[in-house]
Amino acid sequence: MIRRPRPDDDARNLAIWRAAVHATHEFLSVADLTAIDVQVQRHLPSLITWVAVDEADRPLGFMAMNGGHVAALFVDPEAHGRGVGRSLIEKAASQHPGGLTVDVNEQNPRAIGFYVRLGFAPFGRSPLDDAGRPYPLIHMRRAP
Repeated sequence: MIRRPRPDDDARNLAIWRAAVHATHEFLSVADLTAIDVQVQRHLPSLITWVAVDEADRPLGFMAMNGGHVAALFVDPEAHGRGVGRSLIEKAASQHPGGLTVDVNEQNPRAIGFYVRLGFAPFGRSPLDDAGRPYPLIHMRRAP
């Protein structure tokens, strides 16, 4: 099930973010990871648009949207491969029939593959991430 976030989800969503980043973002330096963690703690609750939950209403993953742009999508590594991320993307697509975009770290081939399987295609690249760190981004688009 996909629902809107609630304040009681905050701790679980932060734990999901941390577990997912540790499982998929091994390219981040310790200093950058620490700095990003501080920012995420401060801003994550206000950014989340949708939460995927299990039968007990426990968050398994979440997505932040900025219009038709997927600003963040993180799934608990224990739930990888179970359709959680796909469900979140399909929810976003239903809300944004004009298509979706996402920026993916170039050093995260699993994420790039995930988005390709869901119909996204690369259309550009930036040599730095949004904060100016040396983590190139692949810009991807999913047509309607």
